[in-house]
Amino acid sequence: MRVAVAFDHRGVKLRESVLEEIEAGGHETVDLGVFEPEPRVDYPDKARELGEAIQTGGAERGVLVCGSGVGASIAACKLAGIRAAICHDTYSAHQGVEHDDMNVLVLGGRVIGEAMAQELVRAYVGAHYTAEERHVRRLAKIHAIEEAN
Repeated sequence: MRVAVAFDHRGVKLRESVLEEIEAGGHETVDLGVFEPEPRVDYPDKARELGEAIQTGGAERGVLVCGSGVGASIAACKLAGIRAAICHDTYSAHQGVEHDDMNVLVLGGRVIGEAMAQELVRAYVGAHYTAEERHVRRLAKIHAIEEAN
């Protein structure tokens, strides 16, 4: 699987941990930067770049990291077809994919450490959408909301 990764200046401290875990799972990374904490880069710009990589087929999923994870989650969800969620526990990281077909995992670089980031990425990339009837029905309702706006 191709996984796009993007970091703002606050999230870049988890960069190596996230990349290592994706690659350790046998997945390909689409690295959208940033590479250093300076100059500062706004999370909406990285969210758009990562979301567009998924929308155009350049990646199947993404991992987006900002300071808290909140702003990046909000920004990424503004893009059609992007289902992003901040997850700081492993249950949400895999259940979001299994039940909600989440395609962007968002992490807070100032909230969690490297070991937790790796655990979350492992749970996320290892999960698969179950496509159970109730999940398909709910996802269709989400699509209808998106199309109405």
